[in-house]
Amino acid sequence: MKNFTFLALVLAGLAVLAGCEWKPEKQKTLTLMTWNVHNLFDGKDDGFEYLEFQQSAGWSQEKYLGRINAICDAIGRFEPLPDIIILQEIESLNILEDISCALPDGYYWSHFANSPGAAVGVGIISRVSLADQRAHTAVIGANATPRPVLEVRVQTEAGDFFLMICHWKSKIGGAQETEQNRRSSARLILRRAQEIWEDEPDAGIIIAGDLNLNHDEFSRRGSNAICALIPDEMQSALRASNIKQKDYIVLSGERPPVPVHFSGDTITFFSPWINELENGSYLYRDSWETIDHFLVSGQFFDNAGWEYGKTVIVNSPPFVNADGNPVSYIAKTGHGFSDHLPLLMTIFIF
Repeated sequence: MKNFTFLALVLAGLAVLAGCEWKPEKQKTLTLMTWNVHNLFDGKDDGFEYLEFQQSAGWSQEKYLGRINAICDAIGRFEPLPDIIILQEIESLNILEDISCALPDGYYWSHFANSPGAAVGVGIISRVSLADQRAHTAVIGANATPRPVLEVRVQTEAGDFFLMICHWKSKIGGAQETEQNRRSSARLILRRAQEIWEDEPDAGIIIAGDLNLNHDEFSRRGSNAICALIPDEMQSALRASNIKQKDYIVLSGERPPVPVHFSGDTITFFSPWINELENGSYLYRDSWETIDHFLVSGQFFDNAGWEYGKTVIVNSPPFVNADGNPVSYIAKTGHGFSDHLPLLMTIFIF
């Protein structure tokens, strides 16, 4: 049985204006943004939309364009603008094109991936060259994970690195009952990372997106059930079961993310949530959750090429209200943005 396969429906990146590529002479920093925009559908029915986003429920092209304008106006307030924008819960490549056209400074590369029959997928737009796009999906018995992992190579003069764009399975149906699905996604990423590093040991990898898991999910569940994300310091809780790393990603707050408690060959990613960020990016039943992530491999801490700088939560207006809570989008009123807050990460040339 195959644990993962390539999806055939990955859509190619688009060079919107040939010869007009955005190539700064000496770029010193890159800013990446990841955001679950919460069910961003276009104005046309194709049979897979959620009920409230069907024309029969009052959804329309006008409401869609209004939402695009609001989202792009909010993103356009960032200084500087993100060079790479990673989005979850979008319906199609056309939406990425509309966002690209509405933002300044030319996002000439875009890629999108979803699973057959899925209502939403994941996507990326970029002012920096993207190549080698692939989508991977995990197979569990006769079923595939609901959303693929979209992989792209970011090409820069300072060196290439890889992005793994994710929207893992939600906890609907029960946190523990759905955990195997998320662990399968983690296993897929670990296997793909090993393949990349066999050919390009110096290539950095960034995992980005909504993983539907808190960085400390393991301890939140009493440290008695394996999760797809395990903090390095929780290794002692796994020792008795003698579980080897195959379907969970080890997180570290250290720079570089070298495992301290796990064995030295453990694949470990840096998580800004451990020591750098406070509160969360998603408010659930009045409690903050840290389910949106940038996870960064050790190659971004080696004083060569691109280096990790910092990550921030965008917790300011218009993304939050007067109470500091996310301004969720309400289809009936056409107001709001998302129940998730964006994360912004900066990397720079050392």
